[in-house]
Amino acid sequence: MTVKRLEDFVNEPTLDFTKPEHVREMKDALSKVEQELGREFPLHIGSEKIMTDKKITSINPGQVDQVIGYMSSSSQELAEKAMNTALSTFETWKHVPAAERASYLFRAAELLRQRRYEFSAWLILESGKNYEEADGEVAEAIDFMEYYGRAMLKLDEDEHGLTKIAGENNRLTFIPLGVGVVIPPWNFPLAICVGLTVSAVVTGNTVLLKPASVTPIIAYQFVKIMEEAGLPSGVINFIPGSSKEIGDYLTAHPQTRFISFTGSKDVGLHINKIAGQTAPGQKWIKRVNAEMGGKDGIVVDETANLEAAATAVVESAFSFQGQKCSAGSRLIAVASIYDQLVEKVVERTKQLAVGAGSENYPVGPVIDRSAYERILEYMEIGKAEGRLLCGGEKAEGNGYYLKPTIIAEVVRNSRIMQEEIFGPVLAVAKAQDWKEAIEIYNDTEYGLTGSFFSQEQDRLDYAVAHMHCGNLYLNRKCTGALVGVHPFGGFNMSGTDSKSGSYDYLKLFTQGKLYTQKQ
Repeated sequence: MTVKRLEDFVNEPTLDFTKPEHVREMKDALSKVEQELGREFPLHIGSEKIMTDKKITSINPGQVDQVIGYMSSSSQELAEKAMNTALSTFETWKHVPAAERASYLFRAAELLRQRRYEFSAWLILESGKNYEEADGEVAEAIDFMEYYGRAMLKLDEDEHGLTKIAGENNRLTFIPLGVGVVIPPWNFPLAICVGLTVSAVVTGNTVLLKPASVTPIIAYQFVKIMEEAGLPSGVINFIPGSSKEIGDYLTAHPQTRFISFTGSKDVGLHINKIAGQTAPGQKWIKRVNAEMGGKDGIVVDETANLEAAATAVVESAFSFQGQKCSAGSRLIAVASIYDQLVEKVVERTKQLAVGAGSENYPVGPVIDRSAYERILEYMEIGKAEGRLLCGGEKAEGNGYYLKPTIIAEVVRNSRIMQEEIFGPVLAVAKAQDWKEAIEIYNDTEYGLTGSFFSQEQDRLDYAVAHMHCGNLYLNRKCTGALVGVHPFGGFNMSGTDSKSGSYDYLKLFTQGKLYTQKQ
């Protein structure tokens, strides 16, 4: 197989669903996948496919009486078996040449590219995405495989800028850590699952993959594709299950070398606390790579292009129902253009129809009943804290549908300005000037993404220096980071700023080893 190089990387193009042929192929894929629903799925531990009596039931959030599948659920005993398998496999996998490890990613990327409609269909049915969101996620998953494969080749060959001295040959290498626990989120159950897993695998580690319990089937499809790509058994061990039963157990396990997690702040802090306690027999400090969400905001000053800003606000706040850690859930506008901008945002929001992702509605369901009820509670809190401009209630349909909601005239310390809602709720605050707007933006415990709209370069430069977040976007929406283009990760309670989709990200799964040979 021809090994691809880093310089060849380009982002996977997304499909244009204004073209009838793409819509037709997506509908055909949905029909095909719907014929496969309701099956039982096994764990993968080494070469074994294990069915358990205890099952996780995955349902379609947009059609709650439709079962996607029944996923076998791991016990602690099986988790321990998976750990031992991963440990054993690591002893051989860590010695596999970097180019060979990368080749499995390239093969899997090509398989995923060939089946992009099928994988999009699984995403639509299991997570409630529409066509564009699902296809964009498949493209991102392909990007992670292609990019990290190339990045591993570079990491393996890079001389890392060592100073040369007479009489010695020096070489800095980055070797794998060991066995890691990978815990991806439900909101990007393919792309982030792929990114967290293959970055660890390509650097020579073995993993225990515990997918989100509401979206385990799409993760299973990824594991199958890695198997088809020829990845040796035991490199990825697939063990869905309860976080309390096996998540905490594996996080505390003395043989766990690292934990890669994407999810809520509370769970991330819980994982970090457990990982920080040294277990008997543990020889290392565990690494925690955590991305824990955000309370992201868009700041608009009086010089901004208000049409562009309004469009960006709506896309950032309500794409995938606001269920993105990067979602723009706060709008902070300068007083002189506040009313004008808010009117444009409300006008665009009211045009968003709510319905099933399988019918490609702009706004689909939220993920499950727990999220549905929690977001409804926040809508009521928002009504008490500000002025409801639109939404604020359930939407029709046999699923967890909510109307996109805008609450205006809220103060910076209100709950809906401070707490991550993870749903289609936008809080709007007014600032007297653009500097105060930036102060309001920074008044949060999070620091993931942000946007600043202005036509004054000195203000844009000020925003770069003073808006405290991991990913700042100027005059564009705050969602839609591309692998290799926008390395992604945030500050403060948004996580460890691990910057996924970057060359340096792979070093998080390695340890530097310097060797010197005297001439």
